[in-house]
Amino acid sequence: MKKIVVLTGAGISAESGIKTFRDADGLWEGHDVMEVASPQGWEKNMGLVLDFYNQRRKQLLQVSPNAAHKSLVELEENFDVSIITQNIDDLHERAGSSKVVHLHGELLKARSTFDEKLVMDWKQDIKPGDFCEHNFQLRPHVVWFGEAVPMFEIAGKITEEADILIVIGTSMQVYPAASLVHFVKPETPIYFIDPKPNIKPSKYLNIIPETAVKGVPKLVADLKERS
Repeated sequence: MKKIVVLTGAGISAESGIKTFRDADGLWEGHDVMEVASPQGWEKNMGLVLDFYNQRRKQLLQVSPNAAHKSLVELEENFDVSIITQNIDDLHERAGSSKVVHLHGELLKARSTFDEKLVMDWKQDIKPGDFCEHNFQLRPHVVWFGEAVPMFEIAGKITEEADILIVIGTSMQVYPAASLVHFVKPETPIYFIDPKPNIKPSKYLNIIPETAVKGVPKLVADLKERS
């Protein structure tokens, strides 16, 4: 089976009702992102950071996968599909995708501030005083600004194996995730689905100027027909 690698960003989840990373003014739910998404913000005001992610978690549990998430599952009938997402939600998994790599962590997990490898499923609020087995505070299992992206090396190896690359709902401006497009072999077909594409098509780069919900089902149907 041909291998399809799919890179997804905030645009695919936005259509399920998940608010995108930050507004045009650079604020995230009224907060400077460094207040709620950096080690410095955590040290300065742990309660604010926990509350911020607790609200995001509650919102996530109230939304559902959309047509774009569900269409990507259909690709598995004809292709070996790996999804690499910048999103911290679980909408790909809930839709039924079997291989998902989360570059920036997962909102429905918590981890120890003592041992970053000590990660647990967590659907309720994380509160001050919620400790790991070593009696250290739990934090959201999310990659913050200034932190390493531990899954990047794995994502790079997956992308190198792609026969087809699909990019959905991401401006490809956030690094290191944006550099993944350079891991594909030369002459690999790339499909870029975005309602306001910031790049121009070329011989191997196909632009689909649609939202994820409109563009992904069309592309999936086309690829399945041609497989």
